[in-house]
Amino acid sequence: MSTSDISHSQAPAAAALPTISRPLVTMLAIACGVIVANIYYAQPLVALIGPAINLSPEASSLVVTLTQIGYGVGLVLLVPLGDLLENRRLVTATLCATVLALVAAAFAPTASVFLAASFLIGLTSVAVQMLVPLAAHMAPEAKRGEVVGTVMSGLLLGILLARPVSSLIADSFGWRAVFGLSAIAMVGFAVLLGRRLPERRPARHSGYGALLASLGRLLVRTPVLQRRTAYQTALFASFSLYWTAVPLLLASPPFNLTQRGIALFALSGAAGALVAPIAGRIADRGWTRPATGVALAMGALSFLVARVGEGSIALLVIAGLLLDMGVQTNMVLGQRAIYSLGAETRSRMNGVYMAVFFTGGAAGSALAGYAFARGGWEPVTWIGAAFPLAGLLFYATEFRKPRA
Repeated sequence: MSTSDISHSQAPAAAALPTISRPLVTMLAIACGVIVANIYYAQPLVALIGPAINLSPEASSLVVTLTQIGYGVGLVLLVPLGDLLENRRLVTATLCATVLALVAAAFAPTASVFLAASFLIGLTSVAVQMLVPLAAHMAPEAKRGEVVGTVMSGLLLGILLARPVSSLIADSFGWRAVFGLSAIAMVGFAVLLGRRLPERRPARHSGYGALLASLGRLLVRTPVLQRRTAYQTALFASFSLYWTAVPLLLASPPFNLTQRGIALFALSGAAGALVAPIAGRIADRGWTRPATGVALAMGALSFLVARVGEGSIALLVIAGLLLDMGVQTNMVLGQRAIYSLGAETRSRMNGVYMAVFFTGGAAGSALAGYAFARGGWEPVTWIGAAFPLAGLLFYATEFRKPRA
């Protein structure tokens, strides 16, 4: 660990981790973006991968689905280990497993090998959700939201840039190069993080079974976790629906965009990640409640803009930006809130939070294709608006007066 990356906290040495520095925050943001991109690289490449590994068109969606299932399983089974095992070793070991999975995908000769590798890519890419709580552990309380927001901005950039980047690489070098280059990047970050991260040994001593058994109790007994999870599930469902359906719209008349054109459109949404550090500062100032309402309203408004802008790329870009900013703002507000509930449960709460709203995202993606095939863009926008509007209705209950 480099002394240039951290400065020691003023808290007692027995209880404190080194305080995170700006260079280390930047490195973690970049690492999160590169790692989480593994989940999304294959989405625009399905038409190329399927024929190459003799996968039938009917089963081609498994390339994406198994990666998402693996990620969801990892959120539940691996991320909570951050409350049990030494964090630095956990992160580097998980990234080493990601390297093996990516290499298997890059050289997969058959569909069965590639699909197994896809599941493992998703499973091990949850290393990104081990890094975010670790950043929160190192952040001083007064700046925890800002630190989490900056790290999460890298994560959202990775999500938004993964599809256009993989499309451009595959267009020039073939789809296998996408997974090979990512494997090289994972090796680099495993080494870098192994050297730069501080050790963190949780105080918890219970076993793995008890750790997993506590996940459900945390959700049932923690109202803040329940609310933040519900709000983010609503927004992430609309986010996944929009970014799954809008390429279908852009590939159709009157736009008729090519794969490269759709990739360039997706790049425009990356600007939404810039709001994350701002959201963190807002949370640090105690403005989480009003900012949550704004974030949910932005999600609903984005689909009104998308409905009006069905024939306008400019309005579709604005809609995507509004949605991305709302989703990212609410995600940071939520993480800042649940990370304040206690260091000893931080990784498990993060795993529960992510797993539930990721399920909502999967539901949004599934609805997108069905809605667009059945009725075109209009039902997509109505369903997309319904999710954040439901979130706003639940948010309104925060203002009910308690019974005497």
